[in-house]
Amino acid sequence: MSGKENTYVRVAILDLYEGQANQGMRCIRDILLQWEAANQIELICQEFDVRIKNEVPDTSFDIYISSGGPGSPLETVNTEWEKQYFTWLGQIEDWNRQADDSAKKHVFFICHSFQLACRHYGIGNVCKRRSTAFGVFPIHMLEDGKQEKVFEGLRDPFYSVDSRDYQVIEPNHARLREMGGKILAIEKDRPHVPYERAIMSVRFNDHFLGTQFHPEADATGMHMYLLREDKKQTVIENHGEEKWKSMVEQLQDPEKIMWTYQHVLPNFLNMAIGEMVVV
Repeated sequence: MSGKENTYVRVAILDLYEGQANQGMRCIRDILLQWEAANQIELICQEFDVRIKNEVPDTSFDIYISSGGPGSPLETVNTEWEKQYFTWLGQIEDWNRQADDSAKKHVFFICHSFQLACRHYGIGNVCKRRSTAFGVFPIHMLEDGKQEKVFEGLRDPFYSVDSRDYQVIEPNHARLREMGGKILAIEKDRPHVPYERAIMSVRFNDHFLGTQFHPEADATGMHMYLLREDKKQTVIENHGEEKWKSMVEQLQDPEKIMWTYQHVLPNFLNMAIGEMVVV
């Protein structure tokens, strides 16, 4: 570690769940607590209710994690909370342009936040899916994903929870190159299906990274969701009962979603905090 010296690390969690019941925030909190205990570095965390209270953090935090959330990423243009959200993001960009490497701030975007960031930066077509994606699915790394530190230790494919009605397709490669961005992962490649594969992860720049999937999802929360009748029927209608049974079984496999849970966000924290000096 080199550069800035701290006795603690400040983490801002941007809550985009709009007050709806969810497992995502619990899982993010759990990962932060587990990382703190394993690394003996104090994490001072603060949560911001973005969509109901129009809350966003300032630039005094070291790390930012922006959650998933419900609804359309296309219908909130010019809402007050979204204006505040992108103003915050612009402030982090401005900070990073001027700061020393050890003081630059890392941001992780999850699911709904990822879709908003993709729309904001114009790196692909954010659109509605033909059917809801919900369950445990394989994620395929591209070459840049195999070199990505946040994906270190993952297999190809790796497995994660996908829960969305929207997707990002048709990448704008020129815009990505302009930003210094890279596509890290895509949906399972199915050549026999005439639909473009959705983008599942992007590194927007050296300090901003996002995933369409939920790297924070754990087996406990997903098991609860899959047993809910509405979620069960969604999977069965779209993929069949055998696929639903397979998803439930996969939750017991330590090499599936729990492997992703134990690697992606912890790797992100390792990388971001590794650029600081914490004493």
